[in-house]
Amino acid sequence: MTLPQALLDSLEGIKGYDRESFIAVHNSGEQVTSIRFNPLRTGNRFHQEAGAIANEPTDNQGSSNTSNPLPIADSRLPIPWTSHGFYLTQRPSFTFDPAFHGGLYYVQEASSMFLEQALKQTTDLTQNIRVLDLCAAPGGKSTLIQSLISPGSLLLSNDVIKSRAAILEENLTKWGAANVIVTNNDPAHFARLENFFDVLVIDAPCSGSGLFRRDEAAITEWSEHNVQLCTQRQQRILADSWATLKEGGTLIYSTCSYSKEEDEEIMDWLLQELEAESLPLTIEKEWGIVEVTSESGKAVGYRFFPDKVKGEGFFLACFRKQGSSANTVRPPKRSKWQKLSKAEVEIIKPWLKPDAPVNYWKQGDMIIAFPVAQEEALLITADHLYLRKAGIIIGKIAGNGLVPDHALALSNLLSENTVAVSLKKEEALQYLRREEVKITAPHTGWTLIKYEGIALGWVKMLANRINNYYPSSWRILKSGNN
Repeated sequence: MTLPQALLDSLEGIKGYDRESFIAVHNSGEQVTSIRFNPLRTGNRFHQEAGAIANEPTDNQGSSNTSNPLPIADSRLPIPWTSHGFYLTQRPSFTFDPAFHGGLYYVQEASSMFLEQALKQTTDLTQNIRVLDLCAAPGGKSTLIQSLISPGSLLLSNDVIKSRAAILEENLTKWGAANVIVTNNDPAHFARLENFFDVLVIDAPCSGSGLFRRDEAAITEWSEHNVQLCTQRQQRILADSWATLKEGGTLIYSTCSYSKEEDEEIMDWLLQELEAESLPLTIEKEWGIVEVTSESGKAVGYRFFPDKVKGEGFFLACFRKQGSSANTVRPPKRSKWQKLSKAEVEIIKPWLKPDAPVNYWKQGDMIIAFPVAQEEALLITADHLYLRKAGIIIGKIAGNGLVPDHALALSNLLSENTVAVSLKKEEALQYLRREEVKITAPHTGWTLIKYEGIALGWVKMLANRINNYYPSSWRILKSGNN
């Protein structure tokens, strides 16, 4: 791997940069793979084993004392700065793991999971808050945020590019939480929601130097000119979205770039242009994260070098928006979103857990469940933004029954009394390819498909055939099973 000479030269003088070690780790061929488990997916053996490992004592080298390692995670190495993250001993084929498609875990780069520390140390996560993940696709940081906030909080995940927003929607649907909205808007559109969010997370588009080990093709796209273009784009995104953050709220800014123009200089720009206040974090020395300060304002940030941490290149800094003011946005007097009638609620009731803290809404013929605590936020955002997904899509009413949506199958709202069939791995993969699955069962009608206790989706059992309702756009296209 030949790293750009201009990049290597530009890093000279940056705290923590060791040229020889930096080049060596990029030439080592080492690949670090990590996953983060979904705390909503309880009740299956994978989740139980992961929890046991996370709470086990370790030896002086960080190795777990277990003799029965988790099937897909290296039990010796939990990621130290996050609650549910693990390093893998090798990279399996996630495509052929049904548990992955059922939202048991998310494949996420370990360094970026440091976002958990930023949230926990700057924000009271026991309160019902609103979080905007502005540049969210494909969804790693969004799924992490959702796992940390309270059920009565709101996560709004946005991406400006339509195709990336579709992937974001898919990944958050698989995660299964009701307190999420997915939008497809330009950052400037969020200025309409003045003083609306308690936390603004911007994982900004960048020149990508921190990803060279993972994606060698990114080297050919890197240039000093591109660094300058990215810096200008980052400033525009921050300036356009700043109004949506409440005064007193938290901004978490991150990149996968080593360049000071995209990191330290952006920190100084935030202090000077937006009058933000830098928020230092507490880190453990053994983590290997390098704490840095900006040149003029002495703002504090955190840089991850792959020769010092078990992860890729990453940078993160936190800020407070100074001042205090009340929300200025009010719900519309009229909305296209309408509450369900009592008769419609009675139809969907048997499908859902009793006493779930959600209200049921209708948009067209689609029924959606959304947290009661964020009802006002739903109506406001629907009035100002383009929503791709909000809450959990329950399905459509046909006659006196419900046609359940795939999102309901993967949600934390589905009744535990739902009729279900468990499949072995080979059968589950057939289902995920949207092929015909042979099931022998003494019933007909809508049936939940499970694998190792993890819901995968719906089939409809008829007298002479079985209809597979797995979303066609999500189906596995590859053959094989490993």
